[in-house]
Amino acid sequence: MSVLVTCAPAKINLTLHVLGRRAGDGYHELESLVAFTGAGDTLTLAPGGDLALTVSGPTAGPAGPLDDNLVIRAARHLAARRPGLVLGTFHLVKRLPVAAGIGGGSSDAAAALRLLGRGNGLDPADPALLDAARATGADVPVCLDPRARMMRGAGESIGAAIGMAPLPAVLINPGVPVETAPVFRALGLGVGERHRPGPHPEIAEGADAASVLAAIGPARNDLEAPALGLAPVIGTALEALAGEAGCRLARMSGSGATVFGLFADRSTAVRAARRIRANQPAWWVKPVLLR
Repeated sequence: MSVLVTCAPAKINLTLHVLGRRAGDGYHELESLVAFTGAGDTLTLAPGGDLALTVSGPTAGPAGPLDDNLVIRAARHLAARRPGLVLGTFHLVKRLPVAAGIGGGSSDAAAALRLLGRGNGLDPADPALLDAARATGADVPVCLDPRARMMRGAGESIGAAIGMAPLPAVLINPGVPVETAPVFRALGLGVGERHRPGPHPEIAEGADAASVLAAIGPARNDLEAPALGLAPVIGTALEALAGEAGCRLARMSGSGATVFGLFADRSTAVRAARRIRANQPAWWVKPVLLR
């Protein structure tokens, strides 16, 4: 069987409302509008033989032990649900920053599930794929079919694809890894406690860029303030974006430290990225379209 390949795109939380902390399992309950970029990691699968993983690329070093990589975990979860699954050797080209709030590892895991599904003739709607995604990690289900949609609960509830117009954006990671757990701890919610109630803005199917921006502008990322306390450089990156001509919204993604700026058009975003990169050569700066 020939080698299979797919992209594992970066996930951007355009909004992230923390509704509270569930009494039953202690997980934080979220509402988040998620979009995806054309930029990301690349995953290949050579089907057949034992399960294995190799990693290369500019951010391969911080990716962690191979046996604990989310790609391997996802494959094991799917194999447990589909006996006789043909596995094989994955190779991951790691380009996205690690511990960056853009779902790099989760998107890699979802990519592994897509490749295994394709290599084994599974229907993309096979419930085993979603079950394995949920067992692997909170952000993995939304990355299975990487298109803009709402994500709710602790990541287990995924809305239909919205089909909104592409949003020109610039992503910045200032080079400081931010682990998710300390950010949630810094938010300070006790089990059963509610947080900033209020409806999330509705995004209409096929919404144009102006409508999306108008809807999400009053929304927020509730993890931004606690993340800023742990990594103040996030504020520096947000200021750099907000100071660029044509930037209509600057916000943090996920639990940080990656931030994004939404721009009027793609050429303006590209110029802004070029200027920021020249001023901060150590930062990861990427002009993208969010879909």
